[in-house]
Amino acid sequence: MRRPVLPQRLLPQRLLPQRTRAALQRRADWLPAARRVALYGLALAAGTAVLQWLDYLRLARAHSDDIYILLIAAAFLALGVMVGMRLMRPAPPLPAEGNVQAQAGLGISAREMAVLRELAAGRSNKEIALVLDISPNTVKTHLARLFEKLGAQRRTDAVNRARELGLVP
Repeated sequence: MRRPVLPQRLLPQRLLPQRTRAALQRRADWLPAARRVALYGLALAAGTAVLQWLDYLRLARAHSDDIYILLIAAAFLALGVMVGMRLMRPAPPLPAEGNVQAQAGLGISAREMAVLRELAAGRSNKEIALVLDISPNTVKTHLARLFEKLGAQRRTDAVNRARELGLVP
């Protein structure tokens, strides 16, 4: 098990092992060189930054009209995207049960609502009967009652009226 190496200032020099004394001496030798290299690197980076800034100023003076046109075009692009997103945003979805007040006002039962949803999905009487596990004659009865309650003559009229009332999406 290795013992932790304590800093030089905490132990007298004679108590340090030979290897530790040599490592500390090597560190003392390269530390000033590392500081010098870091200082040169920092000066070089600062000089590069100043040259880049001067180059930018020259470019900005030479092409100021182009930069203004680019900024105006970018602003109009951002405005167009924002307006387009706002205008093309989909309408908030209707709740799964639809417009409950209209459903209660017309006296539409839960089973008739299920038939109406399937009708709005474009299913035939037989398909509705299979999905809801009822007889095709029962589907016809529910549709007749829905036509009567919605004041419709045809299936498309019933679906359009239901969409106007918010019963189906």
